[in-house]
Amino acid sequence: MATGGKDRSAREARERARAYEARRDFHASQERRRVRDNWIAGIVGGVLIIALFGSQYAYFALGPGAPTPAPTSTPTPTPVDTITPTPEPSPTGTSSPTPSPTS
Repeated sequence: MATGGKDRSAREARERARAYEARRDFHASQERRRVRDNWIAGIVGGVLIIALFGSQYAYFALGPGAPTPAPTSTPTPTPVDTITPTPEPSPTGTSSPTPSPTS
């Protein structure tokens, strides 16, 4: 009956090793899934933020939120006749006045 105990302990050891390996595989797959889910969430979040900015721009620049230009009445300038001074002929003689002596 001594061999029955060895078989049972060996079987239990194999079962523990199998369960341990299964847990390691499970945790490794969970870690890979978490990394993949984080990447997907980041990409979807980035696309969502870009879509939100794009929709805000479209609404306020192109859609019903866009300001409508109001017609303004600007007075039209009337043409003003400008008189340009004509140069006067200078008198003949000296062109600069002479100072008078003061005492």
